[in-house]
Amino acid sequence: MRRMQKGDKTGLKEIYEAYISYIYAVIRGVVKNKENAEDLTAEFFIKLWNMADQYKVGSGHKTWMTVIARNMAIDFMRKAGREQLTEEVPEVSAADTAAGIADSMENEVVGRMNFRETVEKLPETERQIMTMKLAGQMTFKEIAEVLGIPMGTVTWKYQNSLEKLRRVGV
Repeated sequence: MRRMQKGDKTGLKEIYEAYISYIYAVIRGVVKNKENAEDLTAEFFIKLWNMADQYKVGSGHKTWMTVIARNMAIDFMRKAGREQLTEEVPEVSAADTAAGIADSMENEVVGRMNFRETVEKLPETERQIMTMKLAGQMTFKEIAEVLGIPMGTVTWKYQNSLEKLRRVGV
């Protein structure tokens, strides 16, 4: 972050490589659409570069970036004013079926669909907590700061979400 503040683009490259998957997961958790999440993730890193001078060293860059990404996604959803379509299930080609790959692919897709459908049914706050904890490996304290809710509430909602996932066999 310090290098970015000095105008060094290698700092941005390192942040990008380290956090691309995490930022995408945070945004995707809000917008629920692959294409929009990809676009917003790209916009995020442009915005991050332009906002680097606003970062206060020692305040936790991961939490700061998470807040920016989450707010961008929420703003996008407000502007869109509607629910986004979820990602489509890929079609299986005849060649895959002939090669015997279809069955394993189908099982994998069904497994992903069950997980995704279950996670999508969680309330938004629980979904965001799961994303930040599992994909972002944030602490409960960091999540509480980002969401502006007590840490006890974050841990309770996380445990509650895990229990819901266990009940459906995910």
